[in-house]
Amino acid sequence: MKKTIFSLALGTFGLGMAEFGVMGVLTELAKDTGISIPSAGNMISFYAFGVVIGAPIVALFSSRFSLKSTLLFLVAMCVIGNAMFSISHSYVGLATGRLISGFPHGAIFGVGAIILSKIAPPGKVTVAVAGMIAGMTVANLVGVPFGTWLGHEYSWRYTFYLIAAFDVLVILSVLLWVPKLHDKSEIKLTAQFHFLKKPEPWLIFAATMFGNAGVFAWFSFVKPFMVNVSGFSEGMMTVIMMLMGLGMVLGNLLSGKLSGRFSPLRIAATTDMIIVASLLLLFAFGELKTASLLMGFVCCAGLFALSAPLQILLLQNAKGGEMLGAAGGQMAFNLGSAVGAYFGGMMITFGFSWGYVTLPAALLSFAAMTSLLMYGHLCAKKRLANARALA
Repeated sequence: MKKTIFSLALGTFGLGMAEFGVMGVLTELAKDTGISIPSAGNMISFYAFGVVIGAPIVALFSSRFSLKSTLLFLVAMCVIGNAMFSISHSYVGLATGRLISGFPHGAIFGVGAIILSKIAPPGKVTVAVAGMIAGMTVANLVGVPFGTWLGHEYSWRYTFYLIAAFDVLVILSVLLWVPKLHDKSEIKLTAQFHFLKKPEPWLIFAATMFGNAGVFAWFSFVKPFMVNVSGFSEGMMTVIMMLMGLGMVLGNLLSGKLSGRFSPLRIAATTDMIIVASLLLLFAFGELKTASLLMGFVCCAGLFALSAPLQILLLQNAKGGEMLGAAGGQMAFNLGSAVGAYFGGMMITFGFSWGYVTLPAALLSFAAMTSLLMYGHLCAKKRLANARALA
């Protein structure tokens, strides 16, 4: 089982490199291809759109093949997408490469979680899934900063050559270490959609989308923000990206620790409130280097502190359609990436300075917190109605 977890963690490491790696080389990408930085930021959105398209398709049709075969196909798409992106010179070619590389993202998480649920002992599934997700947090701590350095010192294309080559190694690890399993669901296809008739999962989807959009509206442009607002040199971006990655790792760990003491709703809503405050402080004090590093660290910690509690809330509200619920969570998360990158870039398009990307970011995070409070209010009303009915 440990080898299977390690193989899946390698896969999520590659996904983390592909998704977040473009942010550290955004200015190099724009300069090399002759497009504006906001247009280069759209490459984050195209990746997210790929996730939105791919996650439900694989969720619905993966039962026709073994989970291992599905996983191999998905990782092969990562290789193709990242390789295409790295060699493209036109906007259309770049966008297509990002769409293809984003397509397998959500499905890899969903298929990996199902594999681990089948091979992990009772009571160890959550720990096993956390081990798989750890690959993405480590990517942000080590891989993305290295990719940022590589792009700054040599070429952003080398960063994505490396990601494509790494995904080839992931294919080999899947062949060697992932067992051949099938997911034959006894629930009819139409029945898997029944949970969507209730408002609760939609509120969680909204919280997931807006929460991610809030952080990404700023983090998509972390390099120009840190250079042009906070006054850091471009050479410092490798260290800064490592610090942001450390925040993601620690945020994920802290959320897991708190899950034994507080409800997932309380953890997620409080985290969104902290993110809103940190983004507003970034707007007010972004010119101060220490303040921008500290608040940026808090934002990135919050991004991954939200992941586990929101995933738990989705599973609790997607009975009979857990795979679709998990896919929907990934869709919402990555749609948030696209929405955030768009609204952050829109401020620059309208002529505002880089410091202003934090304002739509704070507003989007506030919308996430509001969605969770609405969900909590709805649940409280239902509990009260049930108590009265029993009385």
